[in-house]
Amino acid sequence: MADHTRDWRADLVTAYPDLFDPTASDPPAARGWPWVEKGWRDLLERACVRIRAALEAEGGTFHATQIKEKFGTLRFYWEGTLSPRASARVEEAVDLAEARSAVTCEICGEPGVLHGDRWVTTRCSKHAEGRRPIETDPDDGIYVFERVVGTRREVRHRRYDRETDSFIDVDLPGDEET
Repeated sequence: MADHTRDWRADLVTAYPDLFDPTASDPPAARGWPWVEKGWRDLLERACVRIRAALEAEGGTFHATQIKEKFGTLRFYWEGTLSPRASARVEEAVDLAEARSAVTCEICGEPGVLHGDRWVTTRCSKHAEGRRPIETDPDDGIYVFERVVGTRREVRHRRYDRETDSFIDVDLPGDEET
């Protein structure tokens, strides 16, 4: 008997046609089709909710162009025409999804860590497939935010908090705007 279970990615793409430009008869042909496992479904849904809210509040155009795993974490590429405020909100949504992917098993969605040597993946211990966890200091989980606006360079260091699904700013020596 054939499995008629609908792919979660098709559900995501058809739920957010304004973000993915799906082809009604073939959602996998949509630009931005998520080429990731089911464990990251929740973080992508959170990102889509945040992105849509930014577009509804601020206006503009947005299209996901590629969503994939690379070096063990999510990569979410997009294009569009947004105001600086909308762009900042969209970038924050993408940054949160990418940061959450580094602590979420791509297979099941449970808390995970980076595993591997040559091929790096984010997995829980159950789905690590014999790969060794990459040794890191939990206090090193700092995400570097850098953006150039005109001639001004802004650098901030932030730590991702999985419990609140948010960033916490961290002051490090040398943090300053130039």
